[in-house]
Amino acid sequence: MRIVVVDDNPMNITVVQEILKRAGYTNVWAAASGTELFGLLGLNAQGQEPEDSAADDNGIDLILLDMMMPGVDGITACHAISQSPRLRDIPIIMVTAIGDSKKLAEALDAGAIDYVTKPINRIELLARIRVALRLKEQKDWHKERDRRVREELQLAREVQSAALPQRVEDDRIAINAIFRPSEELSGDLYAWNRIDDKRYGIAVIDAMGHGISSSLVCMVIASVMQEAMTKLVEPEQVIQELNRRSQQLQFADQLIQYYFTALYALVDLEKGTIEYVNAGHPPGMIVRGGGQVEAFRQGGLAIGLFDEIEVTKHVLDITAGDRMILYTDGMLDLVGEEDDDQMGRLKEALQPFGSTVPLEEVEEILFQRDNDSNRSDDRCLVLVDIK
Repeated sequence: MRIVVVDDNPMNITVVQEILKRAGYTNVWAAASGTELFGLLGLNAQGQEPEDSAADDNGIDLILLDMMMPGVDGITACHAISQSPRLRDIPIIMVTAIGDSKKLAEALDAGAIDYVTKPINRIELLARIRVALRLKEQKDWHKERDRRVREELQLAREVQSAALPQRVEDDRIAINAIFRPSEELSGDLYAWNRIDDKRYGIAVIDAMGHGISSSLVCMVIASVMQEAMTKLVEPEQVIQELNRRSQQLQFADQLIQYYFTALYALVDLEKGTIEYVNAGHPPGMIVRGGGQVEAFRQGGLAIGLFDEIEVTKHVLDITAGDRMILYTDGMLDLVGEEDDDQMGRLKEALQPFGSTVPLEEVEEILFQRDNDSNRSDDRCLVLVDIK
């Protein structure tokens, strides 16, 4: 427990140190001015963080700060400390002989949490110190918990990213994706799998919500999807299996039911076809070699809502030069507010991006208006080029 007493009068420092010592607070530092306090805290003479600073708060748990001092007074020092992200959680108690309520209000506005008046009452001082130290202990606990949560979220994000497939590039087909999660963890998922020499299974999925819960559901879906694409292959069977497995997810709160939309497509390079099932997902589209855009069918129920769902398979022809584009509904926000024509605007926006346009150029042009700080939904775009 480390306390700093700041006063330009050495006698006042001695009195406070003795009170603290008799109360069991033995780790007490002293500073004779605001500038000296800045030095203890790793700030420069103006109370600012040095550009190359790697200092910490020196384990300081409380500052008893005299209000009236020559040079840097207590209010100025308090304000500087409260402006530092590194130091702002250190509680400050102002010690003053002034009974001016305006000055006291100014000190509290500058960041002080409490004050005591001179001559110091020992019982009052110790009581206020105990309150301040409890506050510091609670803040430290929350900071440590938040740090652990951030580390775990980062690890979870890395695990989630590692589960996403690597790009495919060969002489018959190219598959790649643009992925921008709105938070640390995403509720969107894309997957593809080489079934044999002529067929590829490709899917995009959007789970309800964002954050940890949706990402965990996505990780379960990713595992099931990979198995289903490999063993079942056929779009109707894959979607039915996803629905069956999603019904096995049990939650403590029976009012919570996670569901997700999905579009699964089976690309057959030998037949020149795409067989797909849309389970409540935004329709994909094909940008033909000549620039025409052909949209997939809409419809179907989302996965996980009912024990059994009806699925309908659709078939589209493909040929060399075609580009299949699958996406999640976060992409729709890029073309304006939701209305009846939103899908049409996205279709127009994607039309120029045929298979001759590199993915990097698609990302640069399409996402140039994307504001990460204001984005409320994940964005996922999968490009499949038929060579």
